[in-house]
Amino acid sequence: MLDVAVIALRWLQYSGTVVLLGAPLFLLYSFGKAGGPNVTWARPALIAAAAIVAMGALAGLVAQTAVMAGSLTEALKPATLWAMITGMALGKAMVARAAIALLILVVCVILRPGRTLWSLVVAAGLLIAASFAWTGHGAATEGSGGLVHLVAAIVHAVAAAIWLGALAVLTILLLRRTTPDDLAIHRALHGFAGMGTLAVVLLVLTGLVNSWFMVGPARIGDLGSSLYGQLLIAKLALFGLMLGLAAEHRFRSTPALGTVLGAGEDPRPAFKRLRRSVIAETAVGAGLLGLVAWMGTLAPPSAM
Repeated sequence: MLDVAVIALRWLQYSGTVVLLGAPLFLLYSFGKAGGPNVTWARPALIAAAAIVAMGALAGLVAQTAVMAGSLTEALKPATLWAMITGMALGKAMVARAAIALLILVVCVILRPGRTLWSLVVAAGLLIAASFAWTGHGAATEGSGGLVHLVAAIVHAVAAAIWLGALAVLTILLLRRTTPDDLAIHRALHGFAGMGTLAVVLLVLTGLVNSWFMVGPARIGDLGSSLYGQLLIAKLALFGLMLGLAAEHRFRSTPALGTVLGAGEDPRPAFKRLRRSVIAETAVGAGLLGLVAWMGTLAPPSAM
């Protein structure tokens, strides 16, 4: 049960971090200079995401301590928790993650929505995203390749947050769509194509680097023999499905919407197709994060 709690809390932290980094970045490059739709929902969403990350990190600290100590009762003892926080990098990272998330929450309450707030949240989101790589498999590699693996893991986490955070915003925009926002939403969809492509390229390249260190060429043939390998295969399948959905948005649905809007035709059917597809991609992304959370609790093949 404790292992399940650790995985669930990791998933919550990943999901919150995706929103904290990817959503305000999307707002900055999509609507920073041109007029955009109503985004009054953005600040409450960031506050909620920050609260989820903070509470998830603190609860995760207790759950992880319980796994290592052997029981929840032992983990709740101040001396045990203090030893985890002061003696292990994982404990320090979780406390720092919670502190940064709480700082974001305060900043979101104080500042008005706009470029300054989005920029500050993006900067804090980068730190939180990097913290997962710093205390995960990416920081476990020793020797000359350690720094390469760590940098690849950080870039991988950031690229994933950029893609999935933007999807979260697009999902909200499409669900809350009003006619005056149609052109701005189309512009955002069109503008995301370049950033989304960059994120995918970075994910593929850094994924190859991470796999080199955590699996290795010699073990690829036996990938399905371990739980970690089976989850990695499932993760790649979900990633491929997301790529297919993203390609459909970029090369079919978004251009078709532009044609409809340019011709002054009823855009509702085009928006309905886009909404269905984007929601599906977002749901697949949430499932992929669940697999990543599970994989983070397992030893990779290279450690066996």
